[in-house]
Amino acid sequence: MVSQAAQPEMAEGDLDPHALEIRPRTISDYVGQRELIERLSIALDAAKGRGETMEHVLLHGPPGLGKTTLAHVIAAEMGSRAYVTSGPALTKAGDLVGTLTKMEERDVLFIDEIHRLPASVEEYIYPAMEDRRIDFTLDSGMHARVVTIALKPFTLIGATTRAGLLTQALRSRFGIAHHLEFYSHDDLVRILARAAGIFAMRHIGSDAFDAIASRSRGTPRIALRLLRRVRDYADVRAAGRADASVVSAALRLEGIDDRGLDELDRKYMRAVADIYAGGPVGLEAIAATLAEDSGTLEDLVEPYLLQIGYLARTRQGRRLTKPGADSIGFALPVTGQLFD
Repeated sequence: MVSQAAQPEMAEGDLDPHALEIRPRTISDYVGQRELIERLSIALDAAKGRGETMEHVLLHGPPGLGKTTLAHVIAAEMGSRAYVTSGPALTKAGDLVGTLTKMEERDVLFIDEIHRLPASVEEYIYPAMEDRRIDFTLDSGMHARVVTIALKPFTLIGATTRAGLLTQALRSRFGIAHHLEFYSHDDLVRILARAAGIFAMRHIGSDAFDAIASRSRGTPRIALRLLRRVRDYADVRAAGRADASVVSAALRLEGIDDRGLDELDRKYMRAVADIYAGGPVGLEAIAATLAEDSGTLEDLVEPYLLQIGYLARTRQGRRLTKPGADSIGFALPVTGQLFD
């Protein structure tokens, strides 16, 4: 079961009636992240065997790797309900208290971008996680009184793209902490094949899955988004048939090249190359040049460029590597040749 609080999150960015069916319902259906899945499976089986709730879990890593999906899977495995919210949405303590007090035993509270919790709200999470209670202060001054509210055993799942911004006090209260890795090509193909079946894409070949997976930046969310664009293109321009050539044509319209780089990636590399001679250059300078938020570049652009070896992050700043410079036809200065 999924609470009303979870519905806006589940529907985020998707109006497709089949979108929710793509999410795996059980841990055995989950593709990828094998080390994490094994750890969670053991913890879930142990908790169910003892009749206890699952311990608190912290998931960190780039966006789109399945943190929200895992929260729903854990709730389903525990036979409970998932409540979904985010750090920026919990602006005052009452928001958190209202959710925690209506949760039943073994329910799951998923807080996305947990590093953005206000400090005043984070203080209420500590006793809730450890002692299953909340000390709520009413009034102020000489009339202040503290009301203690007992909570039913629950599991908090926190997700963040910036684990380094979490306070040590909060991080230490999670029993399981894991960094999600980018997905392999084969895992992405499996995810795409399953989704194509749900979308009733009957005329799509394995070469199309390979072509989409190779452009998906190791991220299931991107793979599924590209699959939807290919489905639309195939239905309108290719009589419903999708092969590697249809994938190339469809994604060319989206500005995505054979390596999965989009227009923002290319603008980033061209700025480093043309304006800063290939680097080194600071992130804030690049963001100002592109009129983009530095957090957007750090979270969405840089991880993949680093992964494929097109960018190097040094003490002096960001540098294009030789493969990255070659990909945009830029000749690095001699000093840049150290970053082959």
